[in-house]
Amino acid sequence: MTQTEVKELLGAGVHFGHLTRKWNPNMAPYIYMERNGIHILNLYKTAAKINEAQKALKKIALSGRKILFVATKKQAKDIVAGYSKKISMPYITERWPGGMLTNFVTIRKAVKKMSSIDKMKKDGTFETLSKKEKLQVDRMRSKLEKNLGSITDMTRLPGAVFVVDIKRESIAVKEAQKLNIPIFAMVDTNSDPRKVDFVIPSNDDASKSIDKIISLVTASIAEGLSERKTEKEAELNEKNQSNEEIQVNQPNIEDETKLNEDVEGIDKVEVKKEVKTKDKVEDKKEAKTKDKVEDKKEAKTKVKIENKKEVKTKDKVEDKKETAKKTKTKSKSKTTQKEKK
Repeated sequence: MTQTEVKELLGAGVHFGHLTRKWNPNMAPYIYMERNGIHILNLYKTAAKINEAQKALKKIALSGRKILFVATKKQAKDIVAGYSKKISMPYITERWPGGMLTNFVTIRKAVKKMSSIDKMKKDGTFETLSKKEKLQVDRMRSKLEKNLGSITDMTRLPGAVFVVDIKRESIAVKEAQKLNIPIFAMVDTNSDPRKVDFVIPSNDDASKSIDKIISLVTASIAEGLSERKTEKEAELNEKNQSNEEIQVNQPNIEDETKLNEDVEGIDKVEVKKEVKTKDKVEDKKEAKTKDKVEDKKEAKTKVKIENKKEVKTKDKVEDKKETAKKTKTKSKSKTTQKEKK
């Protein structure tokens, strides 16, 4: 990261402030002295603040977020546009479109309309339009290009906003504050530094001083972007190396799979043999148990039949005895009767 030297800042005229009667009291900590009715800024503090802003912007660039540059002043327009194009960052150098940040969805729709017109020209549908319609579409395209052409790559809200002259770009500052987007700004002696997160006390009217500070800021962003690029390349190389290692190890994996298949085949044969022997043993056991059960049943049935026969014979013997007794008693009674007579 390039260190800012006080001599360079002094040569660019960064130390010149506004007239003393136009000053903002909140800028008092950054003012060094007063000369010929003009405030002179403390360049040592300016250098320290530039270094602080550079570190913060580098971090944002490393994270892959965009930084929106805002400068609609005549002196700053071309400078900001040139530097932001070099680092491929979005910028606004024409009138600030109201709701650029707070109503970002509708702004994106306008950008899409511009890209749809470009598609029409490529497809050939533009040629089917009438002369009047063509003129209207061209005018619309040029107007959109003028106001929003620089933010076509900004697909989401920026990670930070860099403003030149916060007094002139007050709407942009308010919108960024509403959405809690960090604000980096060149703040002159007539502005309020409390509205800004990263203050760079400097002359925001002279083109030399604007050029100097924007060049320092964009250099730090470029460093962050290059570091991000190298990190991505390193990650890609690591992935490629890992893929190559996997490819080298693939034949070994195939051999292992073959061995596993052979082992599985042997295991399957052994398992089948074991299953067969088990089935045979179980069949024998079942046969034996069936025979035993049948023998028990037969024995039980035999015992039951014998018991029934015994019971029947006993009943018959008892019946015979009873009949014999009855006959005897009858014969006795008859003999007694005859004797009485």
